[in-house]
Amino acid sequence: MTFEVIVALAGFAAGIALMVFASQRAGEHSISLAETLGASPFIIGLLLVSIGTDLPEIANSITSSALGHGNINVGNSLGSVLAQMTLVLGIISFFGGTLGSDRREIVIVGASEVLALFLLVSMTQKGYISRLDGLFLISSWLIIMMTSRYVTKCYTELHECRLEERENLAEALTKESSVKSKKGSARRKLRHLAFAILGFAGVAVGAYVVVTSVIALSTFFSVPEFLISFFVLGVGTSLPELVVDLWAIKRKYYDLIIGDVIGSSIVDATLSIGIGPLIAPITIWGSASTTTGVYAIIASIMVTLVLSLRMKLDKKGGVFLLLLYASSYLTILIV
Repeated sequence: MTFEVIVALAGFAAGIALMVFASQRAGEHSISLAETLGASPFIIGLLLVSIGTDLPEIANSITSSALGHGNINVGNSLGSVLAQMTLVLGIISFFGGTLGSDRREIVIVGASEVLALFLLVSMTQKGYISRLDGLFLISSWLIIMMTSRYVTKCYTELHECRLEERENLAEALTKESSVKSKKGSARRKLRHLAFAILGFAGVAVGAYVVVTSVIALSTFFSVPEFLISFFVLGVGTSLPELVVDLWAIKRKYYDLIIGDVIGSSIVDATLSIGIGPLIAPITIWGSASTTTGVYAIIASIMVTLVLSLRMKLDKKGGVFLLLLYASSYLTILIV
C-alpha cells in the first residue's frame, strides 16, 4: 500500500471523525436553543436536528460539486437516506427499548420522504443536475417542511401533544428555568449559538478532507466514486444522526429520534443534493442513481409501513431494518 493511499485513508477517517464530532456539538447546542421556544421533540427533530445532523452531506454536496465530482454528492446523499432509514433506526431499537410512534405523523412525513425520492430519481435519470434542478430540489424541501410543520404541530390550539412528550419537555424546561436568571439565560443562548457556529465550521473542514480522500481512493482502487460514496461515505455521514439520537434516548425524546431520521432523509433527497448544483451544475452516473434511488424508495416505503402499522419500533422491527440494509449490498451490486 503506497504512502498516498495511507494518507487518503487517514484523511477519510479523520474527516469523518471531525464531521461527526462537529455536527454533534452543533446539533446539541441548536436543540438547547430550540427547547426554550416550546417546540415539540418531533418538530425539533424534523425541522432543526435534521439539518444539524445533515451538515456533513450538505458540506460534501457543496465541496464535491465545486470540485466537479457530482457522483460523490448524489452517492453520498442517497447512501445516507438508506443508512438512516434502516441502519440507524435498526441500531437505535436495541438501545431505546420500544419507541412509540404517532401513526399520523409517520404517514405524513414518511410519504413526504418517499415523494422527495421519487422526484430525485426522475431528475437524475438524465445524467446531470442543473442549477434549475438544484433550485427545484431546495424549493421542494421548503414546501415539504412547511407542510409537515403545519399538519404535525402539536403545541398549538389545533393539535394536542401526547402527555408523555409534554411532560418530558416541560420537565426539562422547568429544570432549566429554575437555575437561570434572565441575564444568565441570554448569556447561555449566545454561548449555544457560538458553539453551534463553530460546529458548522468544523463540519465544512471535515467535508473538504473527506471529499478529497474519496477522490484519491477511487482513483487508486479503480472503484467508481458513486459506489464508494453510497456504501462507505453514506454510512460515515450518517453517524451524526446515530450519535444525536442516542443522546436523545437518554432524555427520553423518542419522537425527536423519528423526526430526525425521517427529516434527515428528506433533507438528503432535496436540500443536500440540490445545494451543490445550485452553485456548480454536475454530471452524474444516471443508471447507478436510478438503481440506488429505487432501492431507497422501496426501503423507505417498507420502513414507513412498519412504523405506522405497528406504531412502535422494537428489537423485532430493528432486526428487520438491519436485514433490509444488509440486503442492499447484494441487490444493488448485482443489478
